[in-house]
Amino acid sequence: MAKKPEKKPKAADPATEANPEAADSATEAKPASGLIGLLMLGAASLVSSFGLVYLLTPAPAAEPAPCPAGPTGPAVIEAAAKPGQTYVELPEVLITVGSAPATRFLKMNISIITDASGAKAVAEAEPMLADAFNTYLRSIEMTDLEDPGFYPRMREQLTRRAELVLGAGVTDGVLITQFLLR
Repeated sequence: MAKKPEKKPKAADPATEANPEAADSATEAKPASGLIGLLMLGAASLVSSFGLVYLLTPAPAAEPAPCPAGPTGPAVIEAAAKPGQTYVELPEVLITVGSAPATRFLKMNISIITDASGAKAVAEAEPMLADAFNTYLRSIEMTDLEDPGFYPRMREQLTRRAELVLGAGVTDGVLITQFLLR
């Protein structure tokens, strides 16, 4: 890399050599453009920072509503088994699971929850209930049975099919009394 040429000292002004105080006043008389530029840069930074913080800050979130006061006494839990309920047990269900050859079997015992007047309707519709349950259970894959969250959904589906066969208001649900997967 080439060296920069050295600056030659300026020729001394005959007026400044004679009076050194005049030389100081001459240098002070020049405008301080560097200082003004720094002040302007600082002011611009301050204004832009304020603008960014003020304009881009999200509005404060509204205060959440207080929770309503609950009952002061102990919670009353309603019993699942109601007086007058009857449990009608259906014949055992044995189904192959999955689309592969018959290597896995599902064995289930199912009971229908109803009242005394609905027990006769359940007994009369037993073949239709077995068909509805078998059709649903045959569509289940092995991966479904491996998921623990599947069992409540399966009970809901069986209850829905029982309601479709028996009509609304006859059944209060389905109980799975035996569940065996081989």
